[in-house]
Amino acid sequence: MSKVFVFGHKNPDTDTICSAIAYAELKTKLGVDAEPVRLGQVNGETQFALDYFKTEAPRLVEAVSKEVSEVILVDHNEFQQSANDIRDVKILEVIDHHRIANFETSDPLYYRAEPVGCTATILKKIYQEKNIEISKETAGLMLSAIISDSLLFKSPTCTEEDIAAARELAEIAGVNAEEYGLAMLKAGADLSDKTLEELISLDAKEFQMGSYKTEIAQVNAIDLNDVLSRKEELESILSEVVTKKELDLFLFVLTDILNSDSVVIAIGNETKAVEEAYQVTLENNSATLNGVVSRKKQIVPPLTKALTER
Repeated sequence: MSKVFVFGHKNPDTDTICSAIAYAELKTKLGVDAEPVRLGQVNGETQFALDYFKTEAPRLVEAVSKEVSEVILVDHNEFQQSANDIRDVKILEVIDHHRIANFETSDPLYYRAEPVGCTATILKKIYQEKNIEISKETAGLMLSAIISDSLLFKSPTCTEEDIAAARELAEIAGVNAEEYGLAMLKAGADLSDKTLEELISLDAKEFQMGSYKTEIAQVNAIDLNDVLSRKEELESILSEVVTKKELDLFLFVLTDILNSDSVVIAIGNETKAVEEAYQVTLENNSATLNGVVSRKKQIVPPLTKALTER
């Protein structure tokens, strides 16, 4: 069998990177020539996890079809979030925990999607099903993914399965989940060395919501004023992105990881949908969403509903 790439979405987060590494390792142990790769830069939170567990980041690739003809997707399925040339390769498998949208293949495939908080939680099950031992380093990376996606078990997307998996992985990795997790999240929330251009692309995803093209970027922070003090400049940059990509809406979500609230900044022609979706009034393009931390469960569904029902 020829080489297979395993990768997650563009603008990779910790689940994308760590799940690609973990699943490529599993497939390799099962006799598949699998290599984890990434479609974007590694963020600070993920780098903290990689450094802690002494693991190299997957190499960056621009076009997957130049090197392989078959791929495995983790932590995503929507084509606009994947490799630019995703339609030029055969998708063998998908392991994901998001909605299924804009996805179609010409051949049958193994598709596993479960309503849990993290792809790594599903991967842990697969390791057990295949009777493959999880190494200390890989367990640590999978734990990091769960902590990241669940905001240390505080996100509404977090399930009992995620918590149970994290506890077992923490034991294998030899760390205290809460202590390690807080240190990792704080590393990711340090925005002091990031430009505004970097902030809006750190964890940004494009979504087709009915006939509307949207992009939602989310950044975790401890002190929101580090970003909000530059709001005017940020809005100018967001406007440029909206024009360049011909977006109907760009929603920038700044999440307070300590208080579990978010501030959103909405730019584009469809900002009214933001008010309808979250029952708020935008003031100077911004509003606070109390208790909202999850893009997947609390941000995307109501906004999709507001835009598709127009």
